[in-house]
Amino acid sequence: MKIVVEAKDGARAFECEPGENILYAGLRGGHELPYECGTGTCGTCKARTLVGEPASAWPEAPGYALLKPGEILMCQALPGADCTLQVTPAAPPMAADACVPAHLDAAIVHRKRLTHDVISLDLDLERPIDFEAGQFMVMTVPGIPGGRAYSMVNYARPTRRLVFVIKAKPGGRLSDRLFGDGVEGTAVRLFGPLGHATFHPDVKRHVLCIAGGSGIAGMMAILSRACQERHFDRHRGDLFFGVRTPRDLFFLDELLTFKKIAPEQLHVTLALSDADVDAAVVDAHPHFTFARGMVHAVAGAHMKGKFENVRAYAAGPPPMVNATLRMLLLEGRLKTADIRYDKFS
Repeated sequence: MKIVVEAKDGARAFECEPGENILYAGLRGGHELPYECGTGTCGTCKARTLVGEPASAWPEAPGYALLKPGEILMCQALPGADCTLQVTPAAPPMAADACVPAHLDAAIVHRKRLTHDVISLDLDLERPIDFEAGQFMVMTVPGIPGGRAYSMVNYARPTRRLVFVIKAKPGGRLSDRLFGDGVEGTAVRLFGPLGHATFHPDVKRHVLCIAGGSGIAGMMAILSRACQERHFDRHRGDLFFGVRTPRDLFFLDELLTFKKIAPEQLHVTLALSDADVDAAVVDAHPHFTFARGMVHAVAGAHMKGKFENVRAYAAGPPPMVNATLRMLLLEGRLKTADIRYDKFS
């Protein structure tokens, strides 16, 4: 089917395959259509229908609650015929060196327990891909409706192996499947890479990462690339990782590896929101700083007077990300161009 999207900067035309949603078809075609989560949650990919009435892949998607009459979610729109849509933002062509999203078959080859309710999954891809540090993929599993967005933990270009962090969601069908027996060998479908919260070493800024829980995933890729590029030889790095209690901490060995690469310039602070900082925990991890409090508040206090020339990244539960954005804008007085986050959960 031929899809035409009328945007602020002109019309974009592309082909959409049967069973493919309009957003993915446009992104795959190299057009910067508006989106955040890519899974029907945020409502950012809304569009007004001018011609055609595409069906919905997930009529119960939370993003529909944010729409006005006549609007659709492009990430859920399955056209049965040619369509013309209208979006408010511009939709320019992707840069020549962009990692253009694509559909990928993959298989889960390894699962590792990180905490009582967090696992990591290693996936082997059908072919090598490139992605930017900080990007994510949308995963779908046969028999489970809807997709879920997961940031890549590892960073390498090109790669045929992706690592994701998954947090248990009580009653979540995909979560139950991934935490259940026999998950190794499961075939999955991926679309990506997606996301705008990316790190590029040519941006000469200090790096500030603020993560809550499984939001640490994309930060690991950012820190990995920064260390590979020796970015901390010239710039400061600050990571604030927030969890509830010490038993919720993970990736400490990996963070220590990063810390040893840049011992003077990379600072790692672990924030505990629901437990006091125990002396034994501090003694066991002398290379890290521990603090009690919500991670955005801890970051704001520790970064006071140090926000100049900073590019900030935020990831985690939506309330935590929203609080972090307020802190960065009001206390840090950062420009919006120097705050990066992706809205998915």
